[in-house]
Amino acid sequence: MKKIFAFLMLALTFVGCTKDWDEDLVDPKNPTAVPAPMLFANAQRNLVDNIVTPNVNSGIFRLLTQHWANTTYPEESRYDLVARNIPQNFWFAMYRDVLMDFRETSKIITADQSLTAAVKENQLAITEVMEIYSWSVLVNTFGDIPYKEALDREVIYPKYDDDAAIYEDLLTRLDAAIATLNKNSSAASFGASDLIYGGNVGRWIKYANSLKLMLGMTMADANPGRAQKAVTEAAPNVFTSNADQAVFKYTATTPNVNPVWTNLVQSGRNDFVPSATLVNVMNDLNDPRRSSYFTLHNGAYVGGIYGNNNTYANFSKVSTTITAPDAPAVVLGYDEVEFYLAEAAARGWVATSGPEHFRKAITASMTFWNVPAAQITAYLAQPQVVTQMATLATPNAALTEAQRQALGTQKWIALYERAFHAWTEFRRLDYPQLKAPDAQYKPAYNVVPVRYPFPPTERTLNTQNVNAAGTAIGGDDATTKIFWDKR
Repeated sequence: MKKIFAFLMLALTFVGCTKDWDEDLVDPKNPTAVPAPMLFANAQRNLVDNIVTPNVNSGIFRLLTQHWANTTYPEESRYDLVARNIPQNFWFAMYRDVLMDFRETSKIITADQSLTAAVKENQLAITEVMEIYSWSVLVNTFGDIPYKEALDREVIYPKYDDDAAIYEDLLTRLDAAIATLNKNSSAASFGASDLIYGGNVGRWIKYANSLKLMLGMTMADANPGRAQKAVTEAAPNVFTSNADQAVFKYTATTPNVNPVWTNLVQSGRNDFVPSATLVNVMNDLNDPRRSSYFTLHNGAYVGGIYGNNNTYANFSKVSTTITAPDAPAVVLGYDEVEFYLAEAAARGWVATSGPEHFRKAITASMTFWNVPAAQITAYLAQPQVVTQMATLATPNAALTEAQRQALGTQKWIALYERAFHAWTEFRRLDYPQLKAPDAQYKPAYNVVPVRYPFPPTERTLNTQNVNAAGTAIGGDDATTKIFWDKR
């Protein structure tokens, strides 16, 4: 009897301790539930990292735009997209680490009954804007992608959606988000958890309209009517100065540092030098941004041969301004907006001056890179730049070659360190007319790739749908054009 009593007392003791055990078994460093603001901030960081990183396992956009050239390992500048499985790594990061986090953020916010209606709507709208931009990045990289059936755990084999149809839906969603933000412009949003605008709803309204302008201009050659509608609606509400642009601010200490520093400085590797393709154009223009972009080599700016395994010591280097751990990343710049407006004016879609927007775009870029005002004035007065500006004075709905060359070349220079956007603009405007590496380097393609092929895992796990998508776009190849790339 005494033994039975003892066992009962022991059992009761265990039962009484169960609650404490449950609490002890929770790992505070790996929570099972994450607050929406933290998840939103994480998604922002993952998005910017994925676009900014020069890591050759995923982020080779500086090589595709020929802003940089390789040294020891030139394979990526020769368009080997397979050895490191570059498309798959980029795809996974965008779907798993960016879009899924934004989607989960929206679900948590929707279920949160502690938020006021206005704050909830703002948080959902801002998350939606970030998700829309992320989808556009995937479309601009691959073309057709899983969209409507993506991010759904119940759908194991998601179908691929048409890239042009996705763009149309993104514009519809963006309009709804802009309307919500305008309705609640005086209410709060994410506060400090918003790592781009600090929760400032007014600045998000300008960003959303600037994004709408960007999406509209990107599809200008493919669907001019729809593009013009988006552009004319967005134009009155876009960025008006560098203070408006979307900037992600990295810190000087790990782990929240710029991936350029991680890959070029912390790693101790010397894998890249500025490409002669860019350096020579800037030298011809006596461009004052060179000192911010590159270092001097024996008193001159000297770029490496694109596609070659250049000797690191023989060329200019990426500037310390750019390789600083806390170098900011521009997600969408005021200079980009002015270039888009210059193009819209040149197409006759807005009544403002194309040359004036062109001048503002170059000025905004140089001001961001701390070029003195006198040097900006001198640059704009150069005959080549004056001629470029003059081409935009006479509207032409389809753009002349001279207009494309002026816009494409100057935008390509300004978008140094926004290489993903530079790659998009090169493909869309066809200027500058970048060439594949010389045949002696045996590039995988004889033209600059215009998309990433679909990841191998999709061919293995989602075979039927990826094969259908490949057929729909005209072949799953790096030379197959995305819907807006019409020339």
